[in-house]
Amino acid sequence: MVEISTTVGRLKLQNPTMLASGILGDSGDSLLRVARSGAGAVVTKSIGREPREGNPSPSLVELEHGLLNGIGLANPGIDNYRAEVEVALQGDVPVIGSVFAEDVEFYGPLARTMEVYGVQALELNLSCPHAEGLEEIAGDADLISQVTAEVKSAVKVPVFVKLSPNVRDIALLAQAAEEAGGDGIIAINTVKAMSILPEVAKPVLGQTMGGLSGPAIKPVGVRCVYQIYEAVDIPLVGVGGVANGLDAVEYIMAGARAVQIGSGIHYRGLEVFEAVCREIEAFMEEHGYRRLEEMVGIAHE
Repeated sequence: MVEISTTVGRLKLQNPTMLASGILGDSGDSLLRVARSGAGAVVTKSIGREPREGNPSPSLVELEHGLLNGIGLANPGIDNYRAEVEVALQGDVPVIGSVFAEDVEFYGPLARTMEVYGVQALELNLSCPHAEGLEEIAGDADLISQVTAEVKSAVKVPVFVKLSPNVRDIALLAQAAEEAGGDGIIAINTVKAMSILPEVAKPVLGQTMGGLSGPAIKPVGVRCVYQIYEAVDIPLVGVGGVANGLDAVEYIMAGARAVQIGSGIHYRGLEVFEAVCREIEAFMEEHGYRRLEEMVGIAHE
């Protein structure tokens, strides 16, 4: 019998899978469905200060090897989100509140409100590639440090910093988050990308550029986790292209203690969480691993 429970700092998970932010996180009911489908934790949609409609349609397109979205952080606003968190908390797995802001000074109050609503941890979205304001924060170590420190001073729950791959040195940014008191790193957010429809000679997305997720970005995510693992001592969560157990194992061997699944739901449905866990267990049994911990970062040895 193998053991796939894990910890991400102070957060204890029955299994290493999490729902990624931005997928089925609009409502408490959808978060609850995911929790009851086998996810070890769920992450809310990124919530801001005010309701936000997002970018013009079309805002999501399926490409050959992934999904391209330019949704633009559409959300109901923090004042309208309490009831959704309360419903999600009925799922008996940790609920992680994701927050974003166009200005650094607003992260602290947003995080504090999420904590009051009952979330067990915070995820700081500092890296959405199709939302105004966040691209500037994503590549600036000083701003990442400032946001992280402000949120840490405002809340008592663990604070995880979600980083962008669209930067020169992601490990340096992870170090900035760690030095400012961050409890963990989430890597990665979507890869900035675009697609053109040749028949009409126009970009597919209404906003022209968006974020690429799915199988195409998994090698990028694994590389980023590998680099960050060698640069920091705080725990990592891998994101990007996880749709089966071997995808998760790659991230874990690169240094992640858990993985988030988003686009994988598109390809395998809500069954993806239980399926990934079964496939991780099968791999561990075949290769002689008894605890998930034994695989974390083993690719560095």
